[in-house]
Amino acid sequence: MFELRHQPLKTFYVLYSVISIVFVRLPYWIMSSIVPARRPRSAWTLSRTVTVYGLQAAVNLVFATGSFSDEDPEQSAQSADKLGFVWVDPLPTNLLTGEVASIAVTNKVEVVRTYGYWYGKGVGDGSHGHKARPDEKVLYHFHGGGYIMGSANPAGRSGPPMADLVAHCSGVVERSFCLNYRISSSPPFKAANPFPAALIDALSGYRYLVETLGFQPSNIIVSGDSAGGHLAFDLVRYLIQESLSSLPPPGAVILLSPTVDWGCTHDSNPGSSMTRNSRSDFVKTILHSGYTARSLRGALPDNSPETNSWISPASLRINTRGLYGNFPPTCLIAGGAEQTLDPVKTLYNRLLDDNDAKDITYWEYPDATHDFLLASFHEPERTEASKELAQWIAGVYGTDTK
Repeated sequence: MFELRHQPLKTFYVLYSVISIVFVRLPYWIMSSIVPARRPRSAWTLSRTVTVYGLQAAVNLVFATGSFSDEDPEQSAQSADKLGFVWVDPLPTNLLTGEVASIAVTNKVEVVRTYGYWYGKGVGDGSHGHKARPDEKVLYHFHGGGYIMGSANPAGRSGPPMADLVAHCSGVVERSFCLNYRISSSPPFKAANPFPAALIDALSGYRYLVETLGFQPSNIIVSGDSAGGHLAFDLVRYLIQESLSSLPPPGAVILLSPTVDWGCTHDSNPGSSMTRNSRSDFVKTILHSGYTARSLRGALPDNSPETNSWISPASLRINTRGLYGNFPPTCLIAGGAEQTLDPVKTLYNRLLDDNDAKDITYWEYPDATHDFLLASFHEPERTEASKELAQWIAGVYGTDTK
């Protein structure tokens, strides 16, 4: 892992990979997948099959070279109106309490200023960060990327799909705020931002919506995809558990392919989704490298990714009965072809154990991969899920969609 991160080997390997993909692997993928029965899913199109194979190769390339991109918020701030950029003030330390505060001390994590991007109404004319209108609803979203990469920047991968999702929900939600939380790292890179750095940033963003812009907490829909889904879950759990008078829990939660077992406790089973969906998804290297788990763990015990419910709320090695109660209406969405399907189902069942079943919704799209709702190539499932999600949100708030 990351064995080719140094120059000039990194450049040589990237060039080799690009050339081999274009001239060797791509033709092979096409030829070997012409017959539908030989594709990871017979219902898949040839283009989807090749795209997933390409994503598998891209993930392996990143983990061989450590090609993580950095974002300069100061540069984004110069184009704030165009990008919908805003700064977010640090969380007051009195709002960091309980077990999470103790872990922050252990991992030497401090509160810092962060930032995010608005999508939807107001972006482009300078009014994107305006105060909440009476009874206005807002989607508060966290991007994916395994906590080690990714961005909410509209110029990135999540930009167009996020804008589409807001458009589908326009009957209830006209804008979405997407936070850029701190990215974690560990050796062979400089160790930085272990748990709960991202959670603290998420709390800062929630406070920004409630106290700075004046959104009613009940009108905030917290959502996240992949690692961002895990972060969304932790944020809502924290708000419920700590009962902060100034920051009540949100009105609804959306978890899109949440990655909720960083200890990979489901994967020892030969029939696990990690194994049976190995050809139809692309996240095995991210999970099984252990890099995210180590980066989140920080100075906590080595087994924390398997035994800490904040890091892995769906871990099979912990009893969570009673920990996940009082959740607002929550919708979990997963793909039947994704490798992290089993942990998502475990989390769903644990939420059912601690909450009224009518408040917990689970949708599974049989031939969809991980994080398909934010993958522009993944049609028709992406549009279908977006429309159904808009209807679900409308149902929560008793509003008709457009």
